[in-house]
Amino acid sequence: MQPTVDFEPKAAAKKLLREGRSAALATLMAGSGDPYCSLVNVATAADGAPLLLISRLAVHTKNLLADPRVSLMIDERKAGDPLQGARVMLMGAAAATDDADARRRYLERQPEAEMFAGFADFAFYRLSLTGAHLVAGFGRIVDLKPAEILTPVEDAAELTAAEPDILAHMNADHGDTCRLYATKLLGAADGDWRCVGCDPEGLELQLERTALRLPFPQRIRSPGVLRQMLKQLADQARAA
Repeated sequence: MQPTVDFEPKAAAKKLLREGRSAALATLMAGSGDPYCSLVNVATAADGAPLLLISRLAVHTKNLLADPRVSLMIDERKAGDPLQGARVMLMGAAAATDDADARRRYLERQPEAEMFAGFADFAFYRLSLTGAHLVAGFGRIVDLKPAEILTPVEDAAELTAAEPDILAHMNADHGDTCRLYATKLLGAADGDWRCVGCDPEGLELQLERTALRLPFPQRIRSPGVLRQMLKQLADQARAA
């Protein structure tokens, strides 16, 4: 089915991917190959690849260790009929990772998981995507390739390396600005909004379990350019 003219499927899928904090994880039962679905918490790597923290004792982990093929469904969790809301189905393979950045980014978004992260049976997993299926309403059903929903980061090493310092600075010294971004630019309710992620294409803001994506009007590759962009967005928010 072809999308309607005013619909931007890549942007819609990226928004769902970056704002998702829980998802349905589908795996194949070890031995029988029967489908199995479970609920998991989720975060994203700098390029948008989904990240999980799961236990080897869980059925879904046993399944993906036997067959790494998985599917992950993230929906926007809007009020009303859930079938009227947007959702994206991500397909790929899951593999354990000991990357420190994956751990940090997951725990920024799921701070309550800190107590489990050190348990011997728990490990972080990264999904290597092979495709995606977006359902965002009537006439808005689109198949997407990984390159269409992931964020290139190879040319933004300076920015991704500086992310921990950027988040610390924003939350310690510019908490009011984070609140302005959320309330004035994204139409969110007032609250203690925090900055939990930054990549070349946008900023992630979070209040408890609610996450919002603030896309940049242009691609950012260095902290210096980011500072200029954040000031510009802050000025827009104050003027709103």
